[in-house]
Amino acid sequence: MLIRRPAAEVFEAFADPAVTTRFWFSRSSGRLAAGSTVTWWWDHYGVSGEVRVVALEPARRIAIEWPTPVEWLFEPKGADATFVTITASGFTGTDDEQVAQALDSTEGFNLVIAACKAWLEHGIDLGLIADKQPSS
Repeated sequence: MLIRRPAAEVFEAFADPAVTTRFWFSRSSGRLAAGSTVTWWWDHYGVSGEVRVVALEPARRIAIEWPTPVEWLFEPKGADATFVTITASGFTGTDDEQVAQALDSTEGFNLVIAACKAWLEHGIDLGLIADKQPSS
């Protein structure tokens, strides 16, 4: 997904929970740092997840274990745009279970990157994550 902001700013949107909480999770135990472990909470769903930061290259790459590997690559496209690639891997189980995990991951990260784009480019919180499964 192309986001029309510099790579350093897009990288920070995922590394700094003060920004990430504007479009993805509700809160975090801390900023992403190489070798750290943080917890992310989605308060509207009553769930949390522990994230271990495997690699952090400012404005270039984030790699985590959550619980499977996820990697963000930030490719500058000129001075004011960044192409973001998110790759999730390490799915386990039967072939059908792995396909289901890959589809779920793809859907989730597509929502996250679209929400990030809306926030960074237009300052709009689309509510995509909370609205995916609203409470009844």
